[in-house]
Amino acid sequence: MNDAELERFTAAAEACQMSNAAFLAYAVDKAARDLNRTAAEIAAERQVIDELFAARRHLGRIHGLFNQIVKALNSGADVPHLDAAAQQVASAASRMEDAADALLAHRDNAANDGGAA
Repeated sequence: MNDAELERFTAAAEACQMSNAAFLAYAVDKAARDLNRTAAEIAAERQVIDELFAARRHLGRIHGLFNQIVKALNSGADVPHLDAAAQQVASAASRMEDAADALLAHRDNAANDGGAA
């Protein structure tokens, strides 16, 4: 647990007028009572994170392709659909950034709400 997590955890325990140990025991018991929900929440978040990392890898490959296009342009080649392709890549990158921001906001909200998503 990092310092921010410990601080959030301690504040949540204090808000419930519980010791850290009692709060932890309660939270673990609550999660264990509904394993389907607990597993689904964890799986959904992991899936989103996996997809974001995959998208990042794809954008990295696209970056390499654009470098090849620039090299071809510098050699005098014609690339008739470059502007449209660049706009599509910029749009995909923007959507990926928005998705990452939404995921982080969701995680922050869940943390501030005591884990309720």
